This record gives sequence, C-alpha cells and structure tokens, in this order.
Amino acid sequence: MTGPAHFSTRAARAGINRDPGHQGVVAPIAISSAYQRADPNSPGPYDYARTAAPGRDLLAEAIADLEGARGAVTVSSGMAAIDLVLNLVGSHARIVCAHDVYGGTRRLIDARAEQRGWQVDYVDCTRTAALKAALNTPANLVFLETPSNPRLRITDIETACKLANAAGAISVVDNTVLSAALQKPISLGADLTVASVTKMLNGHSDMVGGVVCATDPDHIEALKWWANAAGATTGGFDAFLALRGLRTLPLRAQAQSETALDLAERLSAHPKVTRVDYPGLTPHPGHQIAKAQQSGFGCLLSLELEGGPKAATRFVQSLQLFTLAQSLGGVESLSNIPATMTHASMTPEARTEAGISDTLIRLSVGLEDVDDLWADLATGLNALRTRAAKRRGWKADYDDFRAWEPVKQKAGWEK
Repeated sequence: MTGPAHFSTRAARAGINRDPGHQGVVAPIAISSAYQRADPNSPGPYDYARTAAPGRDLLAEAIADLEGARGAVTVSSGMAAIDLVLNLVGSHARIVCAHDVYGGTRRLIDARAEQRGWQVDYVDCTRTAALKAALNTPANLVFLETPSNPRLRITDIETACKLANAAGAISVVDNTVLSAALQKPISLGADLTVASVTKMLNGHSDMVGGVVCATDPDHIEALKWWANAAGATTGGFDAFLALRGLRTLPLRAQAQSETALDLAERLSAHPKVTRVDYPGLTPHPGHQIAKAQQSGFGCLLSLELEGGPKAATRFVQSLQLFTLAQSLGGVESLSNIPATMTHASMTPEARTEAGISDTLIRLSVGLEDVDDLWADLATGLNALRTRAAKRRGWKADYDDFRAWEPVKQKAGWEK
C-alpha cells in the first residue's frame, strides 16, 4: 500500500503507530543515551544516541517526507543545520549568499569564511540579473532565503537553482519562514533545504532544533557523518515535541497566513504606517513569484512607522498580545525590532545593505483571533498619537479615528 497523497494527512500521521515495543498510537519519548548489544562486533540499529535514536529518526523521516526529500538530518538548532551544510564545501570555496539572510546566518558564514579561506559574495538574489552575473564565475554553494527574514523579499527559486546548477554549485534554500506546508523548494530544483524546526515546524515555542533535507544520497550520508562527528544531533524530548507540532502544521500555517494577510491589509491603510512588507499584498514586488511558488504567504510581516526608532520602541512596548520576543512561527504572536534584536549581530553597513532600518518592526502572527490582534495593534498606533498630542497640550478621543481629523487639520498636517 502506498502512503497517503495529501500533505495534511501525512503531517497528521507523523510518527503515528510507530511504537515497536507496546504498539502505542504515539511513539514514546526515547531518552536513553545507550542501547544494549547482543554482539560486541555487530551493533544493532541503535548503539549510542548521538549517532542515532528512534525519536530523532521518526522526526527526520517525517520532515523529509513533507519536504519531498530523499532524506533529512535533524540537529540541535537552525544554526546547527546551516553549519552542517557548510561542511559540504571545503577550504577556499566560493559561496554566493543572499544579501538579506537572517543575521545569525551571515554571522556564521562570515566567521567560517575567515576560518576556512572562503570567498563569500552577498548578492540581491531577488534580482535574477544580479544573481546570474555573480554566477558567471563558478561557485561551490549558493545559499538562498525566501521569503527573507525580516523584509520578506522573494527569490525565484526555480530560476536561482538552475543558475546555481549551471555554475557547479550546491543550491540551498532556507525554508524556515514558510515550512513545507507553504513552500517546497526541492520540487523547484533545490539540492538542500534547511529550516529552524523551532519555528513553524514545531510551532509551539517549546523546543529548539534544526533540519537539513537533501535529494542526493551522498549529501545525506555526509550530513549524517558530520552531525555525529560534531555531536549536534537532536535530543529525544525535543524530537517528541517537534513531531507533535508537525501534526498540526498545515492547519496552523493556513490560519496564520490568513490572519497575517488581513492584518497586513489593515496596517497598509493606516496613516501612521509608512510601509508594510508582506508578499500577500499585491503591490509587493515579489507578489506574483510568491503566488506561483508558495501555497500561502506565511505568518511573518514587517512594517515601519512615522516617528523614527523611538516610535518603533514605544509601539512594541505598548502591545499586549504581540509579545516582544525573538522568534517566529509559534501559535502566539510576537513582535521584534530586528536591528536591535534578531539582526543585531550584523554590522550597520550590512543591515543597511539588507534594508533593515532601525525603525523596522517584525511581527509574527499567531493563532489569536484577528480582531483581537488588530485591536492590540490599533491600541499601539493610537498610543503614538496620544503621546504626540499630550506633548502639544491637546485633548481628543484617539480611540476614534474620526477624532484625529480635526487635530490634523488644526495642526496643518497632511494625512
């Protein structure tokens, strides 16, 4: 009997009926560090938990299936997954990397480049001409992130991977923001995908993990070897939690995407918001590509406000439902100022190049009711206006947008 064809069924069945010991519907948490041998010269399927463990194998198998990969290796964090991939290229290699990757990714690649003598070229991979020009010279690895975090730029995965292949490079796509529920880079030609399991895949902000999925058996074996050698593999309890999260991934991803789009549209119409980055909005420069290669637009959006960095800080500190914290993809909504939080490790010059200003705010939309989330955002936006009015000695009911119009007219401000 072949497996179920539908993604939601495969996700819901992740790790189900895979308990060989007691036939539990849900596989038990495997926490043993060592496994008994019958013969000192012949190990069984499990020997030492750093090398292989039952729960970790179930998680890797499930994620590989959802990504459409031949195999996967799960590790201790998303950054450990990226570092694992970097072991596939040797000293003095050439790497072409998206210029607006996650700040921790850039920090790691820069550090490894200095250590191993790599040439790293950061390129705006959303511009096919720029990527093509960069790959006129042979490369060993091309690292893409789409949608990018936090500006939500979109790279044409199929075109980029064809260019990478023609240049002799391994193509890697960071699929953390969307997960396999909304985007499948391997079906578009990627050799490898990486993801922080911590984020959308797990979805509950209660474990840390990473995964690399691959199509080439040689890559899979090399990745397993390095994961074991470095000891960066996933723990038993973390594997159990991630498997549990996978079972609701399709429902979460769809619901969070719908709410994020609704909020992005409302924010775009607000007079205090100067820009919203969300690929689901038709004016977004990557909207058409996103529609073609994604099955949803994701939970992440970013925005900028009038008033500079102080206004951005006041805004996030006034929110109640959007917790100020460094993560994304969980069932709870989060807010973040990337320049001082998730991307603080980047130099100011690198942040400028990536379009990450000091006023940029990133929101990760959870599963709360959309109207409650909008009320929270509206309260934060109104708080900015109230504070400005108080400085000028004005009084008005700022909970009603109509009350704002006479104030603006009196002050001679434009909307």
